[in-house]
Amino acid sequence: MSNIVAIVGRPNVGKSTLFNRLTETRKAIVHESSGVTRDRHYGKCEWNGLEFSVIDTGGYIDNSDDIFEKEISKQVELAIDEADLMIFVVDVTTGVTDLDETVALLIKKSKKPVILAVNKVDNNQRRNDVYEFYSLGMDEFISISSVNGSGTGDLLDKVVESLPEQEEIIEDDVPRIAVVGRPNVGKSSLVNVLIGEERNIVTPIAGTTRDTLNTRFRKFDYDFVILDTAGLRKKSKVSENIEFYSVMRSIKAIENSDVSILMIDATQGIESQDMNIFRLIQKNSKGIVIVINKWDLVDKETNTMIKYEETIREKIAPFTDVPIIFTSTITKQRILKVLEEAIHVYKNRRRKIQTSVLNKVMLEAIELHEPPAIKGKFVQIKFVTQLPTYAPAFAFFTNQPQYVKDAYKRYLENQLRKNFDFTGVPLKIFFRKK
Repeated sequence: MSNIVAIVGRPNVGKSTLFNRLTETRKAIVHESSGVTRDRHYGKCEWNGLEFSVIDTGGYIDNSDDIFEKEISKQVELAIDEADLMIFVVDVTTGVTDLDETVALLIKKSKKPVILAVNKVDNNQRRNDVYEFYSLGMDEFISISSVNGSGTGDLLDKVVESLPEQEEIIEDDVPRIAVVGRPNVGKSSLVNVLIGEERNIVTPIAGTTRDTLNTRFRKFDYDFVILDTAGLRKKSKVSENIEFYSVMRSIKAIENSDVSILMIDATQGIESQDMNIFRLIQKNSKGIVIVINKWDLVDKETNTMIKYEETIREKIAPFTDVPIIFTSTITKQRILKVLEEAIHVYKNRRRKIQTSVLNKVMLEAIELHEPPAIKGKFVQIKFVTQLPTYAPAFAFFTNQPQYVKDAYKRYLENQLRKNFDFTGVPLKIFFRKK
């Protein structure tokens, strides 16, 4: 489970630009379908061999040009609750503002590690202006320009040095299943039904559950650890920050899981927040089971379920090889099916294919449909192997790895899924020089 680093500060100091710089995602968001845009506020960063998650808190503030002080304060408080370290960004061109001082006060109270990043320091005059930020009472600061990247290496060195040590997740044969989703979709109710006891308080108020709960139990002669993510800690007037908070809470559970059960409210359909969480699970190479809860509340006609499922698969494309189960935690309809699919996906994620079998199947598929020649260069794939990673990943050895396009990569993934059961599991495919 990686650490979470939150980028905090008042609006318009360059948080999102810094986020893009650290996660190298400036060009990553190309999909126009609804819900994908929120992905840009969560990413992975690797520096000196250490990987950690980065959250751009500014991405969750609406109407940032007209934001009130108390809203910024709430945003920072939520980040403080969940993050392991904060990068506090300030703007050298405006100097210290009242809002900067408010944020600094909140951070200092938390006693959590913080790095002060003075942004937009991109000429000699501005280098002389940074010293007024000592007045914020931080031990030290780093001068950066998130636009041109200067100082970000020093910043990352400091981040890696300051992050608390993480306990290693011991990989064993006990599946770790996270129950994730927007607040009030029925996560706690599902956990209660699965473990057969009222372990979690269930009310119709979003955000009743206080913390992520880990429950180990046995069903179908199989041990599980269930992580109930809760979505939202109950705070006063926190509704504006539900999305930001539930994303942070979900990230922790997803990264700590083998399989994530993404719960969706049947009466509301799949929304941008659901898509955001789906992409988080996929990005972390975890198994996915989609559960449509409250199905008993939906007016049904012939083919209602089929049409509903088609809509979801269209939205989650191109990764559509995912189990979708329609349930009701009230009537307990198909609840055991949820567990069975979670076990199934867990086994798929651990599936290892013999190299000889893999080559026989995949080289035949390649022969049937060879990679197209690019600029007169013929691509030949001669060997394939499964990499020794925990989540399924495959290396295809070729004479021209740089000429294999995404469309052909999708063909190879489809062939892997057609011939071997990887339902519910994101696959990684790499091309290496022969």
